Amino acid sequence: MAKKTLVRRVAPDLSQQIRLGVQLGFLGLNVWLAVQFYLWVRFYETGGRSLAASRPDGIEGWLPIAALMNLKYLLVTREVPRVHAAGMFLLMAFLATSLLARKAFCGWLCPIGTISEYLWKLGRETFRKTWTLPRWLDIPLRSLKYILLGLFLYAVLSMSAEAIDAFLQGPYGQVADVKMLNFFRYLSTGAAITIAVLVVASIFVKNFWCRYLCPYGAMMGLVALASPLRIRRTPEKCIDCAKCAKACPSVLPVDQLIQIRSPECLACMECVAVCPAEGALALTPLATKRPVPAWAVAVLVLSLFGGVYTYANYMGYWQTSLPADVYFDLVPKANEFSHP
Repeated sequence: MAKKTLVRRVAPDLSQQIRLGVQLGFLGLNVWLAVQFYLWVRFYETGGRSLAASRPDGIEGWLPIAALMNLKYLLVTREVPRVHAAGMFLLMAFLATSLLARKAFCGWLCPIGTISEYLWKLGRETFRKTWTLPRWLDIPLRSLKYILLGLFLYAVLSMSAEAIDAFLQGPYGQVADVKMLNFFRYLSTGAAITIAVLVVASIFVKNFWCRYLCPYGAMMGLVALASPLRIRRTPEKCIDCAKCAKACPSVLPVDQLIQIRSPECLACMECVAVCPAEGALALTPLATKRPVPAWAVAVLVLSLFGGVYTYANYMGYWQTSLPADVYFDLVPKANEFSHP
């Protein structure tokens, strides 16, 4: 086989700088939500004696099970739920993102995905490499997130709309967000050890949590199978350097395939960024080979997120509006409520 001639790219690739900007912006948004929510919880825990803060309803994005429940409630009753509806709208925005732009939620927006990514990059810089689990272990471990997703979907789908409404309107459901915060505020020894193991594993193995254990990412990946976008390789222009496969955070054989159809693809475009050959690799729609630039992906994911928020807020669906006396009663004793 004749050696291919490299036609080097001239224009600089800015995809990773654009993606990093979106990642940091969304990570910063979540930090702000966490601080605001903590202040709100403390206000009710102290009986109104601490700094007053409004409840940031976007915190409900951290309640994926409640979001799934509310989505089923909406589909069955065609009524927008009254408690934690913001989480449902965020889930809808992220599912739409996956449908249109593959797992761009995981690769562009998810704060856990961002932290996970920079943990393994820290490990690579520190130890000069990352480790890949052997295939016999990697494949069964990857199935874990789908098993977890199946269990969550079964639990939600087996509930009636009436049962969902009763659960979310009950004390446990009303302060599910507070219980989520308290889980991290008062970590048990077992939980702390588990998180530490996940952090260490993420330093040595690319996207350990996302690849093996995240049911939310599993759901996004399954929806992404219907996405019209694909990473496409043009063999005639490819020089077979395999830099794309080495850069792929999902350990996909980009250098050996014409199109990447895997539900593991994050649409992160890291493979495109490192490709030295002009026109050899690009993110493209199925209907055309015209490349989709990184800025267009950023505009799409941010527009979906912002558009869904604007609609829900304008229609009055975004806020969970419960009387202050309910919060003064329930928030201080949130940990006393167990799952019914």
